[in-house]
Amino acid sequence: MADEALALWKPIADPAFVRRVRAHVQAHIAPRADAIDRDDLYPLDIIRGLAKAGLTSIFLPVEHGGSGDFTPVAALFEEIGYASAAVGVSLLTIFQAQTMMRLFGGKALNDAIMPRFADGLAASYSLTEASHGSDIRSLDTKAVRDGDDWVLNGEKSFITSGFEAEYFVLLAETPVGVSVFALPYGLPGLEKYVGEFSATMGLRNGPHVNMRIRDVRIPGHHLIGTEGKGVRQAVMTLDYSRSFAAAISVGIARAAFDAALARARGRVAFDQTILSFQGIQWYFADMLADIDAARLLVYRAARALNEHRDIERHSSTAKLTASRVATEVASRAIQICGAWGTAVNTPLGRYLRDAKTYEIGGGSSEILKNTLAKYLVKLAQA
Repeated sequence: MADEALALWKPIADPAFVRRVRAHVQAHIAPRADAIDRDDLYPLDIIRGLAKAGLTSIFLPVEHGGSGDFTPVAALFEEIGYASAAVGVSLLTIFQAQTMMRLFGGKALNDAIMPRFADGLAASYSLTEASHGSDIRSLDTKAVRDGDDWVLNGEKSFITSGFEAEYFVLLAETPVGVSVFALPYGLPGLEKYVGEFSATMGLRNGPHVNMRIRDVRIPGHHLIGTEGKGVRQAVMTLDYSRSFAAAISVGIARAAFDAALARARGRVAFDQTILSFQGIQWYFADMLADIDAARLLVYRAARALNEHRDIERHSSTAKLTASRVATEVASRAIQICGAWGTAVNTPLGRYLRDAKTYEIGGGSSEILKNTLAKYLVKLAQA
């Protein structure tokens, strides 16, 4: 990684842990980041490698080998996002599945599945349907009881990380209301396919997939949490994951900043380096201040998770700010670099596409503003 990264972005989490993550990322993720984006690949072997290095188990429950501390989790996603946001979002969907199970799953299900995450189980979080988008209060996918089992029918769409997912945490509607289910892929009646709008311009970790669900039978204990409480459970899980989506955005912003700084420091125009121009220095000063602010919000959100307090506020603030900052920094970095910044064989276009996509994915900026507004109204009324 660039020297600037070590000078400017000092570890906020345990320095020894961050150094270990940075070394792993530099060796195993950074060299392949452009290819993953170009070819739109789910980095399954990289996820397995992170698991082998013990880096996917830190956000498991303590009884399954987790640390119980979300600060290193934020550091992990920040450092991975610096190299490849696509790998970051691949890991984030695994975190979402784990979080839903950790917060709401029964012991029998968790004891059977959680150890597999430490071995690199690829998982996805399946909420969206074509007819409903972000509105998950009612769904076309249905689940009904049949003896001790559940039988599911419907179709999910735009499933992030679904291309290679071996395990799905899925929302479906029962007669009581929206509920959450654990769904191993490979069961009879499940069929993934790539739809017309599956490929995205950023966060390219394999095309998003649709999944047909036809009379899929699962055991009763694969219901996660309380029947009819799925919307509340999904929102809480998203509140957790948004903190680390924000960390990925900070990583993107840092990477774009460092690439532009290296270019400006080395390029000479009008008998001086680009970095010598005051206008360019002001660009960098603004970017540095914004990244520092977003980064502090991410780690404040991680602390809120540790404290189990005001999670929705701090996770929403962190993602709203960090995703905006990442897009602005990536755009400004391209401007600083001029024609070189627009070249397809530099990573700056990838940074901008990833950053902008994350202003929408994982909770759009508008949804986050709604969440914060509701928090404020509730606080004012109290």
